[in-house]
Amino acid sequence: MEETYLLNVEGVKKKILHGGQGELPKLQDGSKFTFHFQTLKDDFERTVIDDSREAGMPMEIIVGKMFKLEIWETLLSSMRIGEVAEFWCDTIHTGMYALVSRGMRRIAEGRDPLEGQKHRCGMGNMFDYHSTGYDDLDELQRTPQPLIFIMELFRVEDPSAYKRDTWAMNKEEKLAAVPVLHSEGNRLVLRREFAQAAAKYQEAVICLRNLQAKEKPWEDDWLKLESLVTPLVLNYCQCQLELGEYYEVLEHTTELLQKHNDNAKAYFKRAKAHAAVWNEREAREDFQRVAHLDPSMAAAVKKELKQLGERMRKKHVEDRKRYQGLFQSSQGL
Repeated sequence: MEETYLLNVEGVKKKILHGGQGELPKLQDGSKFTFHFQTLKDDFERTVIDDSREAGMPMEIIVGKMFKLEIWETLLSSMRIGEVAEFWCDTIHTGMYALVSRGMRRIAEGRDPLEGQKHRCGMGNMFDYHSTGYDDLDELQRTPQPLIFIMELFRVEDPSAYKRDTWAMNKEEKLAAVPVLHSEGNRLVLRREFAQAAAKYQEAVICLRNLQAKEKPWEDDWLKLESLVTPLVLNYCQCQLELGEYYEVLEHTTELLQKHNDNAKAYFKRAKAHAAVWNEREAREDFQRVAHLDPSMAAAVKKELKQLGERMRKKHVEDRKRYQGLFQSSQGL
């Protein structure tokens, strides 16, 4: 088939190698393409740069989620299911390919795709061109050039047809996901699967924090989201107490109490974490705050203080014995 300009997009030519089936898929924000691809240089040898089949994993793109190589969404939107097509793309569309390829290669190798970019601002990452860690990609960065993409599209899914990662959800979808994740976490707690439950609560908190970041702190919409965050954080901390991750509990309850210094449940969980790591004074102070803030918890506080006293007395006895043994051993030398 003769080459034709694709959808009047400057610097793109398309050649269909194998026809697809049916009509062009109807796309919406959040639709997911699943496809295989080859990337070739536009040279005499048509040198292969990447091949997703050799990497052993297909590629996925979510429509409308700012994939770094924006032209790929345009190319795939022109394809039918089962179609194989070759696209020639001019340099104006391929400048980000080296960075995209680096991430895909690291994922295929089981490495962190953001390795070396953490704690850097986005603008700094964009211009982090000194080395990708791959010689052929470094060459592409030094010498931008047209590339050929051969793509085989084999699935397009509506947003409702697959389980979406929370980062790919819009506001309404995140809000809808939160009670589902909360319920799943509660169900896992009843089965005493605390690590899995903590992961559900954490995912729900991340959804809400992402939404909060777009609101002005302490105004109505922000506060409504915060009211959903607080019980999830407390549930997460309870799981961490069960798992023995006491310093994790101290960190999250302290952060919560900096915003809500009247939350008795947060003080109670922090007190238990302090007690577990032998911070007697801090534990007693937090337990006393609980009894003051919520008299209905006075009985639970009394029980915890009694247990704390017994544990501390036992520890002091054991410490004295250990120190006496060390002193006697030193005298015998």
